[in-house]
Amino acid sequence: MSQQLETTCVQGGWQPGDAEPRQVPIYQNTTWRYATGEHMARLFDLEEAGYFYTRLANPTNDAVAKKICEMEGGTAAMLTSSGQAANFFALFNICEAGSHIVASSAIYGGTYNLIAVTMAKMGIESTFVAPDCTAEELDAALKPNTRVVFGETIANPALAVLDFEKFAAAANAHGVPLVVDNTFATPVNCRPFEWGAHIVTHSTTKYMDGHASAVGGAIVDSGTFDWMAHAEKYPGLTTPDESYHGVVYAEAFGKEGAFITKATAHLMRDLGSIPSPQNSFILNLGLESLAVRMKQHCANGQAVAEYLQQHPKVSWVRYSGLPGDAYYNLAQKYLPNGGCGVVCFGVVGGREAAQTFMSNLKMAAIATHVADARTCCLHPASTTHRQMTDEELEAAGVGADQVRMSCGIEAVEDIIADIEQALAAI
Repeated sequence: MSQQLETTCVQGGWQPGDAEPRQVPIYQNTTWRYATGEHMARLFDLEEAGYFYTRLANPTNDAVAKKICEMEGGTAAMLTSSGQAANFFALFNICEAGSHIVASSAIYGGTYNLIAVTMAKMGIESTFVAPDCTAEELDAALKPNTRVVFGETIANPALAVLDFEKFAAAANAHGVPLVVDNTFATPVNCRPFEWGAHIVTHSTTKYMDGHASAVGGAIVDSGTFDWMAHAEKYPGLTTPDESYHGVVYAEAFGKEGAFITKATAHLMRDLGSIPSPQNSFILNLGLESLAVRMKQHCANGQAVAEYLQQHPKVSWVRYSGLPGDAYYNLAQKYLPNGGCGVVCFGVVGGREAAQTFMSNLKMAAIATHVADARTCCLHPASTTHRQMTDEELEAAGVGADQVRMSCGIEAVEDIIADIEQALAAI
């Protein structure tokens, strides 16, 4: 029976039988006991589904991954220990030394460094393109050794909205998958698979958890990319894996399951970035209220952006819900129900004025976090980007005057009142 996403947030993933726990149980164990060695051998050979070691799979983690998979409309999913781990696994699962990645330049700084610095040390090169580049410029960035195109639905902290159809068209033309980080929009406000993405990632630490309680990540496969049709590009999926007795993932598990099975059996086995079942349980509690919370986050973000746009001590506001914003039209197309609760703005007076504003906030917390129930604020120039000069900040698109405000789910009147009194102190 089909159901609305709001219902999936609450009911998805775990379907208890008669007299079984109504809530997802926490399987806080490392191992399982088996009556015969032959049974365990079948599990190790991937011939039979089951559990034998939590680093590979755990029922609590799987139930929550299944819920996120249902929310995104995918065919298979897995949880990771963080959003960074999710992005790394999603990319490294189909890249190796000699591969090439094309990515939007408007992505989270940690992901940029992952691709540009860390993966470069593994022999994987990359090209970054502006999110608003032309289709011709994007097409020209892809090379014969390109294996994946990557972007974020709503970039952190640039708040650029990805033009899915443009990026998907380029990926399809070159026979590679489009991977999209959907953290800020969540499946409540955008389902990238419906716009041509093949694989979706999340930092579940943000809106999905919603309470800054548990770090985590997720990868969801749409099951639509035909790995065997491009077999020469993806030998890890289309040729025998001798570390698993010669299994060919794309043949044994099909388009629907090959990607996640390989990421679990190979990368999770070797790198071990598994979430704690306790953290997955906490994540599931957050998912149950996600659809309700996102409406409030977006409503508060819109109201705060409109307020800031009219304030004489604010020089600019970036929020895709504002008419005239550079990404307004794309947001209306891809995010008609709203984007997120994060607003970026500049304070008249530059760095010193922005720091004064931050120091005078009373309700909004100064925190490196973003996208949870409590309003929080960050001045990148004096924190996450403090090693840069003002000139370098401008080149990176993070001005010395910039403030990033993540609007929580409090009464918007109280959020605005706090902003107003902090601006008055300048």
